[in-house]
Amino acid sequence: MKRLLFVMSHLHCGGAEKALISLLQTIDYTRYEVDLLLFKQEGMFLHQLPQQVNVLGAPDGYSYFDMPLMDALKACMAKGKVATAISRLQAGLVFKQERNAARREQRAWKYISHALPKLQKHYDAVIGYLEKNPVYFGIEKVSATKKLGFIHNDYEKLGMDPSLDQGHFGKLDYLITVSSACGEVLERLFPQYADKVKVMHNIISPSTVRMMSLRPTPALPDVQGWKIVSTGRLHPQKGFDLAIAACRRLVDSGCDVRWYIIGEGQERERLEAMISQYGLQERFVLLGLQENPYPLIRMADIYVQPSRFEGKPVAVDEAKILGKPIVVTNFSTAADSIASMKNGVIVEMSEEALASGIKELLLNETLQQSFTKELQQEELGTESEVEKLYELIS
Repeated sequence: MKRLLFVMSHLHCGGAEKALISLLQTIDYTRYEVDLLLFKQEGMFLHQLPQQVNVLGAPDGYSYFDMPLMDALKACMAKGKVATAISRLQAGLVFKQERNAARREQRAWKYISHALPKLQKHYDAVIGYLEKNPVYFGIEKVSATKKLGFIHNDYEKLGMDPSLDQGHFGKLDYLITVSSACGEVLERLFPQYADKVKVMHNIISPSTVRMMSLRPTPALPDVQGWKIVSTGRLHPQKGFDLAIAACRRLVDSGCDVRWYIIGEGQERERLEAMISQYGLQERFVLLGLQENPYPLIRMADIYVQPSRFEGKPVAVDEAKILGKPIVVTNFSTAADSIASMKNGVIVEMSEEALASGIKELLLNETLQQSFTKELQQEELGTESEVEKLYELIS
């Protein structure tokens, strides 16, 4: 039986975290023994892990880099960890000086790495399931016959520095990403590793999504008008500021809409201020995290993904499974999910175009029905993608 280790930051609500859960629920445990290392053992998906997965303790030393600097320095010195205190101080300078979040994590890793011990167990394969730290940990801290790293987004749009990953990626056997468009970006930025780039779509089970969509859950308010639903972290990437402005335009044009956002994140305060500024308190609602978002998506009239960039958005595929008419912005990988005017609509990335595309779809029931009919005929399950992983690790 082959031994696998997956490395992930945490299991909070996110596309990569959801994809990992689906993958772990699909693996054949008669063939593979699976360990999971989380930097932080927290997140709403924790209890969805299959019982066969052995969750390892968080790496000793990582917590010092996830707490305020002075608290970390005091904790290190209390335990006589002078070297770790120095590394934490150096990382703190990076955290303070580097404004780009992705490059901040890239640059800080060499200091975090000093504080983390190597694992003693040998694996047949280690899979760093998210760009940056999980991939770096698998490369530097794990003894494994095969080393795989996942990039779950458009590398270029994340704002990462390719020069900082040249050395890391050279130590991987495979560099896996979630769409052909994301794969093309990696091949262009890392031509010397083009033969290592592989595409493995996120695993989604239509039967599971449909079943969960029928479970009892808090319903959307019973109000008049159209219901729009979007999901995602409250983060600039997801474009919810564009959505708020588009919602104002829709209301001003006479559309009786309620737009519900499922998700949580760093932008809540800013978005709430925008909602108030635009006078949309009753029209644009931040629902927060929902462990089971599918009943809410099922109740929607249309699903909208207003993102600025994506890898292969799991939420769009789930909305497709539920037969929802869909509008997405033209992020670089949008065409990997939607064939515009065949099974959904792709609009320009502006509040004007977003509002116009949504209004056109809301007012055209024939178009909505044609999209739903097309989606019902599509093969949307991706459970077989796990075979690609089996092939790579063997």
